Amino acid sequence: MEKNEIQEIFKTIISDISTGSNPGKVATYIPELGNVDPSKFGVALTDIDGNTITAGDATEKFSIQSIVKVLSLSMAYKLTKEALWERVGVEPSGDPFNSLIQLEIEKGIPRNPFINAGAIVICDVLISVLKNPKEEFIKFINNICGSDVQYSEQIAASEKSCAYTNIALINLMKSFGNIKNDIEEVMNLYFNLCSIEMTCAQLTRSFLYLSNDGFCPLNKRKIIEPNMSKRINAIMQLCGFYDEAGEFAFKVGLPGKSGVGGGIVVVCPHKFSMAVWSPKLNKKGNSYLGTKFLQAFTSKVDYSIF
Repeated sequence: MEKNEIQEIFKTIISDISTGSNPGKVATYIPELGNVDPSKFGVALTDIDGNTITAGDATEKFSIQSIVKVLSLSMAYKLTKEALWERVGVEPSGDPFNSLIQLEIEKGIPRNPFINAGAIVICDVLISVLKNPKEEFIKFINNICGSDVQYSEQIAASEKSCAYTNIALINLMKSFGNIKNDIEEVMNLYFNLCSIEMTCAQLTRSFLYLSNDGFCPLNKRKIIEPNMSKRINAIMQLCGFYDEAGEFAFKVGLPGKSGVGGGIVVVCPHKFSMAVWSPKLNKKGNSYLGTKFLQAFTSKVDYSIF
């Protein structure tokens, strides 16, 4: 599909959804996220030839939050290979992303890498295998997307100020022996990872390798092995949208990941990666208008993995 055709589709869908209601609410349990302008909306698409198409606020940075968990998983999987799955599962949770009950029943093994407990284990893994995990991780992202992406000290501090449940999660996992490093060190890395700010355009470039069998067409580098890319896409399809993954798959039909900052990234294998940002969330913690936009887009262009 030509660039101008996609731009026209973007324009039409944005016009359509902007006239309807938006019952979503901006996340406020992390104080810094409550300061974002709820009217913001951006969308970007980058195809595997490296062409990027944008609309709205696609070049404005926002807190990507849990979207980063796909990138940290990619790095940890690349470094530790199949041993990683001894520490974290690959099944949908069916429960809230910060459930303590499920974690206790399953003896400290998180159901998947995208719920909070799973992402915390991934941080523990990175600390075990990297000399300078915070610096090396941000370098990993910047090497993929070719941009100057940074952590936000303000957002990281805001995350830390209200992290009572996350602290409970890591302590519970520590009691079961599934956290190997110092709790404070692991949590500081987790807070920083969730604080990263990116634009929709940067996000599409950062995820393009997952649309291309693990190979980034922008920098001509293999980021992860093809079989790893396949499996991460499968986990995104099953677990990428908290306990709304089934409904998202039903409506949109592409693997992806959301974050409570209002961002959503999806990948269409061998075609493109796409990011949408709209801060107001539905009851499950996913962007209300972002989901609506992606449903309309995949219906109009008939792009789906199904």
